[in-house]
Amino acid sequence: MNKNLIIGQFTDAYLPITDGVVLTVKNYAHWIEKKYGKCIVICPSFPKFIDEDNFDIIRFFSIPMPLRPPYRMGIHYLDLKAIKRVEKIPFHIVHAHSPFSAGLFALETARKRKVPIVATFHTKYYDDFKSATKSDFLARIGVDIIVKFYEKVDQVWTVNSSTAKTLKEYGFKKEIEIIPNGTDIIPPENLEEYKEKINKIYNLSQDDNVFLYVGQLILHKNIKMLIESLYYLKMKGFSFKFLIVGTGKDEKYLKDLVRKLKLDKEVIFVGRIIDRELLKGFYARADLFLFPSLYDASPLVLQEAFALSCPSLLIKGSNASEGIIDGYNGFLSENNAISYANMIEKLIKNKPLLREVGKNAQKTLYRPWEKVIDEVVERYKELIFTYKKNF
Repeated sequence: MNKNLIIGQFTDAYLPITDGVVLTVKNYAHWIEKKYGKCIVICPSFPKFIDEDNFDIIRFFSIPMPLRPPYRMGIHYLDLKAIKRVEKIPFHIVHAHSPFSAGLFALETARKRKVPIVATFHTKYYDDFKSATKSDFLARIGVDIIVKFYEKVDQVWTVNSSTAKTLKEYGFKKEIEIIPNGTDIIPPENLEEYKEKINKIYNLSQDDNVFLYVGQLILHKNIKMLIESLYYLKMKGFSFKFLIVGTGKDEKYLKDLVRKLKLDKEVIFVGRIIDRELLKGFYARADLFLFPSLYDASPLVLQEAFALSCPSLLIKGSNASEGIIDGYNGFLSENNAISYANMIEKLIKNKPLLREVGKNAQKTLYRPWEKVIDEVVERYKELIFTYKKNF
């Protein structure tokens, strides 16, 4: 079965969106197709976008999500053509990366095909629901519906034990398997060349203090607190540049905040970077990767930072901080602007320590996607075998 697996990856978000779940699905499909057989991604349609991946993609009907552009809401049951295409595929196993339309499509497909279904819990959905509805009651109802979906699948995965704990807190009582995320970035040997490229683009000197954030520009990510911490740092007389890579629905709010705090000269909104080689340069040049999110489970941007030996500053107790040993392979701070600023100040005065911790992060936390997918496929094969034996 090693080279003949047929696997479906069902997701409610895919390219041209480039969040963590999208990149996870893309790398699952890429490496499965390359090493183990056939992988098909089933996802919502996206107008005017042309798929160019090296694996098959089936798009189903979708409509815009006004509250979360550019995301789209898939409605698979209105797309009979997509349903018929999927029904013809002799899957050995299907994998749902969302509990919504794509997840339901995966569950229906698995039961019709009489094959197992895995579902990964990627996201703190309660936070999403609360942000959209402004209601604890409605957010709780949404979470209850999600838990019922995960209870129907054959195996549930999360990206780390902290995220498994979150799903348990939502009310899920069954066993949860831990499958970590990886990255497609391979550590380059010529790190200085990548650094110099960013220095030239942004007119930086080798001695400039450079901080980096990569990710969506949404308030969920705690970026407001991060910017406020840099305001305190500037008030103490520290000079620095803060490069923000990404876009999102709260970009205007954050730009207004930067202007209000008179950080225009220090903060650079880079925008979205599609070129992965150029993205390496940002991590290579940064003295410190700032990621104070309490929302993220196991962000791929951290794996990217680890790959480039870029030390990270996270929040104590956050899901994203799992695996971080403070002062050895990363740094941790309390969740407030003054504490975060004080920690940055302390660290930037000790650049040899930053370099050492960055190297330790690469040694202890970096995981290439190829190795992750080797483990994923072994888990798939075990589940296929068990399912057939018990069916």
